[in-house]
Order: sequence, then structure tokens, then C-alpha cells
Amino acid sequence: MTQKTLTYEQLGIDPVDMYEAMGYGGALPDEATLSETQAIVDEVRRWLRPQFCFLMMRELPAFEMGKIIEHQLKGSEAYCLFICTGGVEYEAYQQRLKQEGDMVRVFIADSLGSVIAEKCADQMERAVQESIDKLGWHHTNRFSPGYCGWHVSQQQQLFPLFEGKTCGVRLTEGSLMVPIKSVSGVMGVGRNVSRQDYTCGLCDFEKCYKRKLKFPR
Repeated sequence: MTQKTLTYEQLGIDPVDMYEAMGYGGALPDEATLSETQAIVDEVRRWLRPQFCFLMMRELPAFEMGKIIEHQLKGSEAYCLFICTGGVEYEAYQQRLKQEGDMVRVFIADSLGSVIAEKCADQMERAVQESIDKLGWHHTNRFSPGYCGWHVSQQQQLFPLFEGKTCGVRLTEGSLMVPIKSVSGVMGVGRNVSRQDYTCGLCDFEKCYKRKLKFPR
């Protein structure tokens, strides 16, 4: 098991990442939104402590992942199971903004939280690659319950494998993660696998965040 706590700076967030998550695409928000976004970033960066953890398994547990993910993992010599999160502090921050009723700040914080979780997962990928470099291995894309035919209820099989060491992330009865700004899933690792562009043409899940970023509708 590998676990690491990061700082805001280590996430490497570009302002463009936030504006895309907010729905601006390649455009910039108005001056008032830019100023509010920067104020939230300045506040959050002081205390944010996102975390990731991952573990390696030679055999993949009996998940019902669907043909799309099974095909993408084909050829793996081992599997990396992971959990990444913006942290309980960020969850509490979002809840406080909702209670204050400032919907502009709520929207910005929600968008920023999504970017934080994804950037944390990117750092997890880098850590995994560093751990397998000596073997001459590579890794696949990461795949999460709730996408590409892998039902979100399978979180209930994934989380127990971490034996309680889940970076503070827990599951609701409906298999949603709390803090909500969290990412979990699996990657394949081995000599004959690689990370590919997300092949959205193979998947019919219209609300996937990868589809929204690459194929806006």
C-alpha cells in the first residue's frame, strides 16, 4: 500500500483547467468571476491536503466491469487499485459555502473540487509509474466504477480491499464516495499495456467527464 498527502502546488493546476471545468471552454470568465475564482484559490491553497493511496494486486478481484474495461485491461500483468480525494477539509469547505448561500462561490468551489480530484489522480498515476519503472512496465488508463459499464455499486467490492486505509473516503449506502470530490478505480500495469487517448467512441455513457472535455455537445 502506498499513500501520499499533497499540497495545492503539487497538483499543478492551471487556471485553464478551472475555466474548462466551469464550462468556459477556451474563453475566460468575466472579471468578477476571475477575481472570485482567484480569491477561492488563494483561500484553499493555504490548507488543502489532497491524498491518494494505491495498492498492487497480481490477480484482479471478481469485478463485473463490462467488456469495454476488460478489453482495455487485457494484457496486464498486475493491477493497481486506487483512491484519490480532495480531502475531508475541502468537503467541509463546500458545505460551509452552501450554508452561506453564495451560489457563485458554491459553483466555483464545485468546479475547482473536480479539478483537484482529477489532478490528484494524475499525481497518483505518476507515482505508480515511478514504482514500476524499474520493471520496464507501463500502465493503462484509469477506470472507475460508474463509467464504461462498470456499475457504481461495485465500489462496495473495491473499498474493502484497502482494509480501512482509504484516505478518509467512505461510501454511502448508494455507493457514492464522501468526500464527493474523490476518484477511485483500477489501472492495469505490465510490459505490454499503455495509456491511450480515451476512446469515447466505444462507450455510450453521455455524461462522462472525459466526453464533456474532449467532445463538447
